[in-house]
Amino acid sequence: MNLKDKIRSIPDWPIKGVIFRDITTVLQDPAAFRESIDLLYERYRSMKIDRIVGIDARGFIFGAVLAYKLNLSFIPVRKKGKLPFKTISAEYDLEYGKDKVEMHADAIEKGDRVLIVDDLIATGGTVAAAVELVEKLGGSVVECAFLVELPDLKGREKIKGVPIFSLMAFEGE
Repeated sequence: MNLKDKIRSIPDWPIKGVIFRDITTVLQDPAAFRESIDLLYERYRSMKIDRIVGIDARGFIFGAVLAYKLNLSFIPVRKKGKLPFKTISAEYDLEYGKDKVEMHADAIEKGDRVLIVDDLIATGGTVAAAVELVEKLGGSVVECAFLVELPDLKGREKIKGVPIFSLMAFEGE
C-alpha cells in the first residue's frame, strides 16, 4: 500500500495558496492506519526508548497507539491551560504571534530516552517546543517521528541535533 496516496490534499485551506495535508483519511482506513503504526513500530521496537511524547492533538493518536504496542508510557504535550497538574511550558512562533505548549512537570525523569511523535512536521515550531520541554526535565530525545513531512517549510532546521524520521514527504506540492 502506498500510504502517501491515502493523504487527502485540500487546496487553499486554511488560506489561499496553502495545500492542507489531511491525515484523517489514514485514520478512516483501517488498513492504512494499521500500516502506519506497524511501520513506526518496526522502526522503534529495538531502540532503547523509555517514553513516548505525543503532541496535541493528532500526535496523541499515533503516539498513544505506538506507546501501547511498545509497552511504554505515553506523555501528552498539550496546548496551554489544558493539563490539570503542575506544568512546564515552552513557547513557539506562529505565523502571527506566539503560543505555548505544556507538559506535566513530573512526566519525564532525568536520563529518560524519549521519542516524540506527531502527525506532521511543517515549520517545526511545536516539535521544537516539545524537544525543549523534554530537555528541561532532563530527558534526551532519541528521535522525532512524523507521518508526514513538508520539507519546503524547513521544520528540520528548528530541531538541531535531534534525528527526524517521517513516513512520507510532500515536497514542492
